Amino acid sequence: MTEPFSPSAVDLLRWAETLSAVARTGLGFTQSLYEKERFEEVLKVAADIRAVAVEEAEADALFDEWLSTVGEGVQGYVTPKVAVAAIVANERGELLLTQRADSGVWLYPVGYADVGYSPSEIAVKEVYEETGIEVEPLSLIAVLDGLRLGFARLPLYSLLFHCRMIGGELQGHPLETRAVGFFDRHELPWPVAGIDRWGDLAFAAIDGEVRPCDFDLPRIPPWRGDG
Repeated sequence: MTEPFSPSAVDLLRWAETLSAVARTGLGFTQSLYEKERFEEVLKVAADIRAVAVEEAEADALFDEWLSTVGEGVQGYVTPKVAVAAIVANERGELLLTQRADSGVWLYPVGYADVGYSPSEIAVKEVYEETGIEVEPLSLIAVLDGLRLGFARLPLYSLLFHCRMIGGELQGHPLETRAVGFFDRHELPWPVAGIDRWGDLAFAAIDGEVRPCDFDLPRIPPWRGDG
């Protein structure tokens, strides 16, 4: 006999965000008053689920916030945000990390993709803005789901580039970081968000290993699979 499935907070968050996206996208495309009412009901259910998963969320306020973001047609199609991140090492093979100003956790340099830039240009820009280090992108090493990693609370895909340091001096962004630095793989600060998922990829790239671009494998079944 199989054990009953017990959803985690991460599962609930993903389900809530998925239902919210379906409902908001439906509201953006439909002209039927009946369908609008049904989609709004789905949005209320999604808000209730997310309020259970994230204790500080208030369902009514979240519902109103989501409803206010509904667009029309293609502009209203809800998709994950895209972030671009960089794995950078110095000449000693130490990993560049930033301590996030909002949460205090450590992570590679990363930021939302800005319109008008290619992904690799975003990687260069984010590293320089957050740390003062100048880099050259070498390869795309991973495409990761932020919700699946567990350190994003919004639907988010991260493009992770391996970059070579070519200049600059360490200087953290005064608003986005508390601290920046290069760290030996055996003396990393704590906590480093998601290190169990991307740490091996990062240091393999730093060591010169050539691997195919990594990505999250499909869950089977997708709504109850592990990982």
